[in-house]
Amino acid sequence: MTDKSEFIEIDLADQAIHGDPDPNFLYERKDSYIPRIAAVHDLCGYGKCSLSVAIPVLSAAGCDVCSVPTGLFSSHTGYANFYMHDTTEMLRGYLDAWKSIGVGIDAVYSGFLGAPEQVNIIRELYSLYPGAIRMVDPVMADHGKIYPTYTPELCEAMVDLAKDADVLTPNLTEAAIILGEPIGDDWQGCDITDEVAQDKVRRLLDLGAKSVVLKGIQRAGENVIRNFVGSRNMDEIIEVKNNYIPYMLHGTGDVYASCVLAAIMAGRSVVEGVAFAGSFIEEAMVLSTKQPDFEQRGVSFELLLGRVAQLLNPTV
Repeated sequence: MTDKSEFIEIDLADQAIHGDPDPNFLYERKDSYIPRIAAVHDLCGYGKCSLSVAIPVLSAAGCDVCSVPTGLFSSHTGYANFYMHDTTEMLRGYLDAWKSIGVGIDAVYSGFLGAPEQVNIIRELYSLYPGAIRMVDPVMADHGKIYPTYTPELCEAMVDLAKDADVLTPNLTEAAIILGEPIGDDWQGCDITDEVAQDKVRRLLDLGAKSVVLKGIQRAGENVIRNFVGSRNMDEIIEVKNNYIPYMLHGTGDVYASCVLAAIMAGRSVVEGVAFAGSFIEEAMVLSTKQPDFEQRGVSFELLLGRVAQLLNPTV
């Protein structure tokens, strides 16, 4: 990443997005080879999040999803009552068994973690598969508040993990935590300027991440949601925007990150992956309103998986 201040805005209505001015490709898809992704996430029985999202989305992009469950949940944490089982104690034996049968991995994709010790498990995966893409979705907070199952120690471990990501996808609250900025009552919110967003992306890159997708800038009076993309080998920070849908649904962040990785593993650029993910989420949120109890159950994406499969078609 250079110190240049150039800034490019890309509108999803612009079909030229498929040829962004400084494409950054992380994976070359070859012939009929099916890449394997170690998905280090929790497994939720009811609700749309984590492995229940990552497995279908990445599978639709022609990937073999190899689950590493960091926790078992009866439902997502948006419900007043849920059961959680921490799987930390089983993970060492889990990976030892992988080693014994020679499992090969092309990407390590981590999200929600159940304990700080699980970061060591992810680092072991990095060591076992040094050539694998490292995607970190630092799932720990939103809207200025840390999720109820996250301790200070777990947040600290997540911050440390974020610094080694090839692709880091924080929302604004998570970015503040990683950068050591205040949250809670002192959090600056989602209404920030282009200059502040660019500065955050650059500082996250300076901490060690190779590519950063800063999500969720939403300004008062606008019906637009903005995401900012920067990489060490890109001269510009690129803005990708789409229509703001005026309600929140559980699991959108997991679908978003999974879509970004799906596009990358299909051989698309990081920016194109971000554009695809934003468009997919917008359509899924509209579709969700037609489902019963959608406000609590979460984002409905299942009927749109054909769009993910189209990422494998180079002409689309």
